Amino acid sequence: MAVRLRVKEVAKEKGIGMGKLHRSADVAYNTVKRMYRDPYYITTTETLGKIARALGVPPGELIEEVPDEESDR
Repeated sequence: MAVRLRVKEVAKEKGIGMGKLHRSADVAYNTVKRMYRDPYYITTTETLGKIARALGVPPGELIEEVPDEESDR
């Protein structure tokens, strides 16, 4: 099983763009941009926690397990 980030989807549901998210989470813009563009981006739990707090969701809502064949690029 692979883990896929749902940052882009959750932020869109909340009406929060990349710029606002990076500022409110105190995370580098390029990190947020990478998470939006690459849902299989490997990040730290600290960064994921900051993003989750900024979005007002538990960290678990930002990830989902996918079968390995779906994660092949």
